[in-house]
Amino acid sequence: MKVNIGISDKNRQAAAKILNILLSDEYVLYTKTRKCHWNVTGPQFNDLHKFFESQYEALNDIVDDVAERARSLGVFSFGTLNEFLKHARLKEKPGQNPSAQGMIQDLLSDHEAIVRALRVDLEACANQYQDMGTSDFLTGLMEQHEKMAWMLRAFLK
Repeated sequence: MKVNIGISDKNRQAAAKILNILLSDEYVLYTKTRKCHWNVTGPQFNDLHKFFESQYEALNDIVDDVAERARSLGVFSFGTLNEFLKHARLKEKPGQNPSAQGMIQDLLSDHEAIVRALRVDLEACANQYQDMGTSDFLTGLMEQHEKMAWMLRAFLK
C-alpha cells in the first residue's frame, strides 16, 4: 500500500536511510554497553555494573524507537548484525577489554559521535527532506544521548 503522509517518496526514502544508519549505530552502542556491563572490574564495579545496565536498557528502547520510526515512513528497518555492522559509523573493538575508565571513555566518545551525527541528520530531515517529524524525533534522541554522555563524563571526574 502506498504511503501518503505528505512527504515525497524520495524524501521518505532519504529520511529512512538516515534512520537505518542511526539504527546501526545505536545497535553497536547498545552491544558495546552490554559488553561493558558484563566485563567491568575494579573498585567501582557495583556502581558501574548498575550504571551500564541502565544505559543499555535506555539504548534498547532507542533501538526499538528508531526502527519503528523507519517503519512509520513505510521503509523496512535493518535487523541483522551484518546490516548493522555494514552501515554503522561506530566501530566495535573485538578482543579489547579496557579498564573501567577506558570503557567509560569509549562509550562517551560513541555517544558524542552520535550527537554530532544527529545534529547534521536532523537538519537534513527538516530542511532537505521536509520531514519535520523525523527531525523532531532525532532532536529528542540527541537530547537523550547528550544526557547519557553527561553521566558518563561525570564518572571521569
